[in-house]
Amino acid sequence: MIAVQAVLSTAEAGAIRDAAARLDWADGRATAGRVAREVKANAQAAPSPARDAILDKVRGAVLGHPVLRAAARPRHLTPLILSRYRVGQTYGLHVDDAIMGGIRTDLSFTLFLSEPEAYEGGALVIEDDYAPREVRLAAGDLVLYPSTTLHRVAPVTRGERLAAVGWIESWVREGDRREVLWDLDQAIATVEGEAALRPVRDRLLKARSNLLRLWAGG
Repeated sequence: MIAVQAVLSTAEAGAIRDAAARLDWADGRATAGRVAREVKANAQAAPSPARDAILDKVRGAVLGHPVLRAAARPRHLTPLILSRYRVGQTYGLHVDDAIMGGIRTDLSFTLFLSEPEAYEGGALVIEDDYAPREVRLAAGDLVLYPSTTLHRVAPVTRGERLAAVGWIESWVREGDRREVLWDLDQAIATVEGEAALRPVRDRLLKARSNLLRLWAGG
């Protein structure tokens, strides 16, 4: 799990909130799987050119962010959903579908569009072997996490929680391999620009490229 800051600027997130206020909304259960539908109670933006323009903006920002590209190695991205939770709405504990529209879901993400002080409750709660992790990020920030996890959205008790959600099929299916490539990216960034470490950088680049060549394809 990784938090990616400033996928959208504060102004961009605010503009999306303003645009979203003019959209039509539908029952969010329409896009949930059979089991998840039983625990989902939210709204999602209904199809329209205005909604599509918002989601195209989000899609470009997600795929263009260097940290997310390094962490996820995205191969395919599912159609995105613009979701809204108001007071009393929630999404109970569930796991995301393994295949969505022919795309394998390796990683899930939530791009927060509402500022945390604009609502209470509504945390994204991700289960792991140690303890549940509650995530509430600033508007424009994104959390990326394995689609294999059980997770939920806690009930909103005040205000409105707006977010964009989506799923990624990675070029590198295995999470431990993506972590190795991520560590190599961090090492390369550390030595970049250091003339004395140019041979080290070149070896790291070679290792990263050859591992990606071995592992890519999913």
